[in-house]
Amino acid sequence: MATKRPKRTATQRRTLAAQDPITGKVAVITGASRGIGLEIARALGTRGCNLALAARSFYSLGQAAKELSQHHVNILQRSCDVRVESSVKEFFDAVSNEFGRVDFLINNAGIAHELASTEKLNPLVWSDVIQTNLDGLFYCTHYALPLMKAGSTIVNNLSVAAQGQFPGHAAYNASKWGGLGFTNTLREELRERRIRVVALIPGPTNTDIWEQFWPDRPRDRMMTAASVAQAVVACLELPPEAVVEEIKLRPIGGTFENV
Repeated sequence: MATKRPKRTATQRRTLAAQDPITGKVAVITGASRGIGLEIARALGTRGCNLALAARSFYSLGQAAKELSQHHVNILQRSCDVRVESSVKEFFDAVSNEFGRVDFLINNAGIAHELASTEKLNPLVWSDVIQTNLDGLFYCTHYALPLMKAGSTIVNNLSVAAQGQFPGHAAYNASKWGGLGFTNTLREELRERRIRVVALIPGPTNTDIWEQFWPDRPRDRMMTAASVAQAVVACLELPPEAVVEEIKLRPIGGTFENV
């Protein structure tokens, strides 16, 4: 389902684009119905960026799109399961038909799991996490790239787990380490095409993902999802000849025990 904004004249579009490098661009955001993904959508929508939003829950996505429509940008929303190649392909076919291009790809969809040693970790849980966090990262990038040109940017949300070791989180850690390896390889592949690739590596951020393994987390010592979104947008608005290759964010008080 797409929500249309009133058409601007060519002169208005050129004026807005000259004033703001975000205005008029097209951003694809996965896992866009909540948390960091929703905050990035809010930050970009405020700046006049058109949005293609994907999430598993169409209802939650619809609620997000309804809120974002206040920014008078074009919004495409589709239920998409990033674990399933055909679902991802269908989503990007819709993006191509609606917008014809992708300027910003925000690979944000991701899940964690309850704490469990490798011996006790359910193999089905392992598969679900790897398929969502790693296979989904590949599928979305694979189908987005034909729609991207020089000056475009890919941001992969990886988490501090991409560079850490957290006992009881084998599947999550493995998926994020794999995601960082993929991101670093992708960056080198796309340099000649001048497509920027950014590894987003945030520390403890107050989102729902913690409910599975630490519901009593110290929220007041964590970053907000909006803070992470602000850092992402700052990288997207850089001149096209420059790139921030890694965004490493931590709470001002530093990381803390058991995180």
